[in-house]
Amino acid sequence: MRNRLSTITDFEQHLNLTQDEISGFKAAVGKLSVSVTPYFFNLIDKNNPNCPIRRQVVPLGDESYVHPEEMTDPVGEEETMPVPGIVHRYPDRVLFLTTDRCASYCRYCTRSRMVSNAQGYGFSPSLFAGLEYIRKNKSIRDVLLSGGDPLLLSDDKLRKLLTSLSEINHVEFVRIGTRIPIFLPQRINDSLLDALSSHPNLWMSIHVNHPAECTIELKDACAKLVNSGIPLGNQSVLLKGINDNTACMQQLIHRLLMMKVRPYYLYQCDLVQGSSHLRAKVKTGIQIISELRGKTTGYAIPQFVIDAPKGGGKVPINPNYIQEWNQSEIIFKNFEGDLFSYPN
Repeated sequence: MRNRLSTITDFEQHLNLTQDEISGFKAAVGKLSVSVTPYFFNLIDKNNPNCPIRRQVVPLGDESYVHPEEMTDPVGEEETMPVPGIVHRYPDRVLFLTTDRCASYCRYCTRSRMVSNAQGYGFSPSLFAGLEYIRKNKSIRDVLLSGGDPLLLSDDKLRKLLTSLSEINHVEFVRIGTRIPIFLPQRINDSLLDALSSHPNLWMSIHVNHPAECTIELKDACAKLVNSGIPLGNQSVLLKGINDNTACMQQLIHRLLMMKVRPYYLYQCDLVQGSSHLRAKVKTGIQIISELRGKTTGYAIPQFVIDAPKGGGKVPINPNYIQEWNQSEIIFKNFEGDLFSYPN
């Protein structure tokens, strides 16, 4: 973390920045800080300005263009935040934001309003207030720890937080959303695993977007987590010019399964301000899911979702297999386009 690349000077020592990227560093000021761990930076193809790793973490001048449909809070979290750091949108679960820091900053970040504090949000979550809210609301059975990245908390703070959650009887399980195994796999060590063992039913969602991120180091980190009894899922974001084709997505999901990571969600990129150059068309996501069906095990196919703007929640967006539905039968097509009927 101490050796992250965070300034244009840091990057220029190792990359021949394009003019667009130089403009991007200017655009990032007051929007979302630039920081990349040396480990993740070393995955960049330094001779390719369109490298899928590079495009995720090196800003472009397009970040300065804000389209009318883009928002500071694209999924409406602020409207459902009863106490600082707790987002309570669904009846039985809450999102618990524990920090505003990440090991590296993704240029399409949904929470760019608060993450890195480049916009002066001043996020200062009270873990005590969050725990008190969860204790008092007995309908909450599922807690998702996110941020920023919860695995940047110290082992001791994580242990105390997870222990406190384990003592709340109505909380059945806890999830952690993290990109640390991808940005900083060295963080997954024995001390962290011991801290994570403080909750008896802990799940983890990691965030891999491209096959090039599936390194031996990531595989080893995932193995440590899985062998500690933590089930792993993956959430990808559909990104233009990065993973918006079926061949790339198929390679990614197969590598994930080889690491014992279940492909979980494929997100349509949120309407984050300055992210239009990274947003693929919704039609592309539907086409990818349609082309994966029948070409690989169903266990490997993620659910394509849009996190509805202004707080509508995650909505599955599926290919249309149903052709007709009447009183006597439902007519549908399979992955090859052949029609079948089933009695209604």
